Amino acid sequence: MITDLFLRGRGRERMSVTDIQALEDSVEDVRTLGPRQLLVERGREVQNSTLLLEGLMCRYMDDREGHRQIVAFHVPGDFVDLHGFTMKRLDHDIGTLTPVRYGVVPHARLTTVTESWPRLTRLLWFSTLLDAAMHREWIFRLGRLGAEGRVAHMFCELHARMAMIERVTDGSFTLPVTQVDIAEACGLTSVHVNRVLRSLRERNALTFKGGVARILDLKVLETLSEFDPLYLYGSDVELGAG
Repeated sequence: MITDLFLRGRGRERMSVTDIQALEDSVEDVRTLGPRQLLVERGREVQNSTLLLEGLMCRYMDDREGHRQIVAFHVPGDFVDLHGFTMKRLDHDIGTLTPVRYGVVPHARLTTVTESWPRLTRLLWFSTLLDAAMHREWIFRLGRLGAEGRVAHMFCELHARMAMIERVTDGSFTLPVTQVDIAEACGLTSVHVNRVLRSLRERNALTFKGGVARILDLKVLETLSEFDPLYLYGSDVELGAG
């Protein structure tokens, strides 16, 4: 099934068989793209939305000197640009971090969904609200936490999201990003990130090597980062989807 990771761990169990089939039918094509490639350019009109199936993507913005700020990471199961359905243009770029496999969902098919499947429409709406909740948390992270807290928070969030889609084993998960990527997501320099990762390793809280993150002491990371997974709206939270 193409869409089996959509809202996994975040309310997928509320989807009926007909909801799932309608979502499956909305995917026109499945494509692949290599690492470090631009998928959607800022300001360009979009006619499709993207459901990430495998790999990692990010949303980012560049300043006038070309320095990148990552504003979101996307993991399998995420609709990375569903808001483009109503907005038609994005105010940021979307690119790949790793080789990816993704589903192409034409906006014409999403129109059919919104007109014919009210429950599924609410769940799609819920997925965009999840993005907004994570953006608010990222603003808090960048505005109120120090360097260790920012990096710890990023790893806590990705650990939680990967666990929802069953990609965590014994506290470890694949995260093939660079220290530069982490720096661009946390508002730090790569040199500073290197120091923070060493500090977290020395605290026996986290190791990150060879594209694999291993959480050694989640409580330490959560304390450093003031992390509370409530904003991720796991399946144990009432969604109000009706």
